[in-house]
Amino acid sequence: MADFRDAYLHDIVRAYRDYKRLGEKALAQVPDEHLHTELDANSNSVAVVLKHVAGNLRSRFSDFLTEDGEKPDRNRDGEFEMPERASREEMLRWWELGWTTALGSVEALRPEDLDRIIHIRKEPFAVVEALNRSITHTAYHIGQIVYLARHFAGANWTSLSIPKGKSGDALQGDFKSKGIAR
Repeated sequence: MADFRDAYLHDIVRAYRDYKRLGEKALAQVPDEHLHTELDANSNSVAVVLKHVAGNLRSRFSDFLTEDGEKPDRNRDGEFEMPERASREEMLRWWELGWTTALGSVEALRPEDLDRIIHIRKEPFAVVEALNRSITHTAYHIGQIVYLARHFAGANWTSLSIPKGKSGDALQGDFKSKGIAR
């Protein structure tokens, strides 16, 4: 039987890839005119959520094992501001940079790295704690992107999972092979 740390690393990589894919499939369904639309004054647009996820992933996973996860050049508050409307292409560049940084770091981890301690805002975390914290944070915001995408796509929405009323068509599990977005 494989070490549970090997299984964990395999699963966390799969989870990050699944959430990236889910976000991309949702984002593809958002009409350009709604990328910056806020539902109300206290809400974030798809563009802002995407900017925040990208900034968080870049900061947390740049030099993941050796530097604090809150990089000095990160402006977290600025991630929630959009003084100028970014194009879809610019947003996708942010997205790719964040995800490339995160996936590169996570895929490079070895089982023994899970026992190491890293810091986020000077607070110590076991690597496994930091990964769990990050995937939870990322999933939360991907859910926001999906929710907003579904809202803005309206009748043109294509389900990213099992559509309503179609659970009977998915009686055999295939989550591990097809991921979250199937």
